[in-house]
Amino acid sequence: MGSLSFADLDVWKKAHQATLAVYKITKSFPTDERFGLTQQMRRAATSIPANIAEGFGRRQPRDKAYFYVVSKGSLEELRYFMILARDLGYMTESKELAGLLDDTARMLNRLYSSTVGGARS
Repeated sequence: MGSLSFADLDVWKKAHQATLAVYKITKSFPTDERFGLTQQMRRAATSIPANIAEGFGRRQPRDKAYFYVVSKGSLEELRYFMILARDLGYMTESKELAGLLDDTARMLNRLYSSTVGGARS
């Protein structure tokens, strides 16, 4: 039997964990970044599980796949923001967050492939 809710999906759970980690990490960013990098990182992070949830709710495979691709794009955007934050000295390398994102990316690729019948993103 399939999942009844997006919250049942392991990929959503992993993405949600990553989002919580981003919120925790960005709490320590400089206050002058509150409307800059902090907000950008949080928006990219929340977009990952939100688009998984929206895709889950769509009926057509094409529509589902679109939101999974958007989710993957937000994930890659977040990876860049992590590099920027590290290079600006706002955070150190977070192996935990990087691992969560790696796992989420792999799971998203599999979800996308199963949705469109084997194609890769």
